Amino acid sequence: MCSIKCCPLLRRLCCHRSRSFSTTAAKLSLPRGKNAEELPPGAGPPPAPDAARAHEAAVRRLAAAGDVDGVQLALQEMRLRGVPCTEGALVAAIGTFARAGAPDRALKTFYRAVHDLGCARPTAPRLYNHLIDALLRENMVAAVVPVYENMKKDGVQPNVFTYNLLVKALCQNDRVGAARRMLDEMARKGCPPDDVTHTTIVSALCKHGRVDEAREVLAAALPVCAAHNAVVLALCREFRMQDTFLIVREMVQRGLQPTVITYTTIVDAFCKAREMRTAFAIVARMVVTGCTPNVATFTALVKGLFDCGSVHDALGMWKWMVAEGWAPSTVSYNVLIRGLCSIGDLKGALSVLNSMEQHDDCFPNVRTYSTLIDGFSKAGDLDGAISIWNDMTGAGCKPNVVVYTNMVDVFCKMLMFDQAENLIDKMIFENCPPNAVTFNTLIKSLCDCGRVGRALGVFHDMRRHGCPPNDRTYNELLHGLFRDGNREDALQLVIEMRNHGMELSLVTYNTVVSGLCQMKMSREAVLFLGRMIVQGIRPDAFTFNAMIHAYCKEGKIRMAAWMLGGMNAVNCPRNIVAYTLLMAELCNQHRLEDAMVYLLKMLYEGIYPNTATWNVLVRGAFRNLGCIATIDLIQNITTDLSAGTEVHYSHS
Repeated sequence: MCSIKCCPLLRRLCCHRSRSFSTTAAKLSLPRGKNAEELPPGAGPPPAPDAARAHEAAVRRLAAAGDVDGVQLALQEMRLRGVPCTEGALVAAIGTFARAGAPDRALKTFYRAVHDLGCARPTAPRLYNHLIDALLRENMVAAVVPVYENMKKDGVQPNVFTYNLLVKALCQNDRVGAARRMLDEMARKGCPPDDVTHTTIVSALCKHGRVDEAREVLAAALPVCAAHNAVVLALCREFRMQDTFLIVREMVQRGLQPTVITYTTIVDAFCKAREMRTAFAIVARMVVTGCTPNVATFTALVKGLFDCGSVHDALGMWKWMVAEGWAPSTVSYNVLIRGLCSIGDLKGALSVLNSMEQHDDCFPNVRTYSTLIDGFSKAGDLDGAISIWNDMTGAGCKPNVVVYTNMVDVFCKMLMFDQAENLIDKMIFENCPPNAVTFNTLIKSLCDCGRVGRALGVFHDMRRHGCPPNDRTYNELLHGLFRDGNREDALQLVIEMRNHGMELSLVTYNTVVSGLCQMKMSREAVLFLGRMIVQGIRPDAFTFNAMIHAYCKEGKIRMAAWMLGGMNAVNCPRNIVAYTLLMAELCNQHRLEDAMVYLLKMLYEGIYPNTATWNVLVRGAFRNLGCIATIDLIQNITTDLSAGTEVHYSHS
């Protein structure tokens, strides 16, 4: 195996400030009456061409250094000296503004080019292409259209690079159909699409789940590995492996050799499906065809082995990978840390973190710390989770919403609700808005601790922070309100769900039915059960068990038995819990013989008693010591079951 070295990672976190700009200028066409020789009024005679070239060289040097303000001052000096701005200087300036995340400056500079800077009206698409590219870097798709319209108005014919940028803009704006129609325009203008054009459209179609359409475009496109790999990835996500292998075969037929990306995508799909034998077979095929696996390939195998529970093999694969010279990436380390945390080896996970910190080319990222915090939290080591959090913030790694939510969960487990709420406030201050999972974590913990009033306060804050509650939010609050005996607010919350256009799910109905049953309101619970069936939501075993338990607590054996019989009517198999609840109440009412009838029915249906069932029957037998025949029957059943003999008792 050849040794492949990882390229040094660029350790730089750039926080791009959001900038606003006016698109009024974008709607203005460049004046046609001016040219490079016409200078601003009062500027004096035209300077020598050498002055323009010298200033262009200065702008280029400043642009190469990334000095945005210096470029701006250089352009201003050209205007004051009456030196016309060359297209090369303008291109360099726009590129600098784009890299600095300042497309507003690029746009304003472009439209000032003729008015103030004496730049000749562009006759080639080069300048327009750089401006469109600058706008797309910041996803300012809406500003691209007027620039393109001005380009056509000024008589500049777009080239293939222009069209590729427009196709990219349309795809970013979820207008893939319009992007496909752009191919027809290119054909009419005599500008044939290249591999970038087709790859952009194919990738966009795959991103939106329109894989079959992507395959149509792929069949008519130039044979390009990147486009085929995009389709392979989309098919693997849906685990359509037969179609995936057809695409690989088409690649070979069209003269393309599957790349390491192609094979690694397929290997990863089989690893996620926990079909490790097939994954290793693909790697073997890969090597036979002369395609060397890379660190991503082995990382997928390590992750798959961990997910399958083959910890020893996963660690062995990792050690072999490192020994053979494949330097692990940050992604690889994250997979190893996640696997170690999943088996509770937190000490080993911390050791891996220390190894990462000692390498100059592989640094922990936000996912690394998030995985460790989650691992320590699930292991119950909350102090360890807080220590990792402190290490993360101390290393200058900015938390994301996942890490913040994990820390909210840690504080909730420690009953430090003030700190949890303060952390949510910090998220908002740091421009990392909390999502529904964040709020639900806090609401659930508050409800579990009986602090439903405070949970309702958090609930009302959600919309104020631009995060609408979801069905889980309501379900947690409903559970807490019913447990507190607050039926009125719980039912009002159900009405509020409907008012906001939310459909009541099976979980919501079960929460309401169970809550009403706990409050001995079986009649109201039955009404909700009926409404549930009318809306096409089939009750499950939890629903019926709650109803049977409620009727049994009220001593309504007939209704409980009727509910047990109704389970088959909605194709809900009867279960051991329902039978045990019914038999327990029959025994409480000294009806041991009737309880035995249900025991026989249960056995006839292939449902065998558990410890709870036998405890109920034994207690019932001791209360009814006069029922010798019934006790003998219990003894016979237990003897047959312990001997493994199939039970054949009449249940009539």
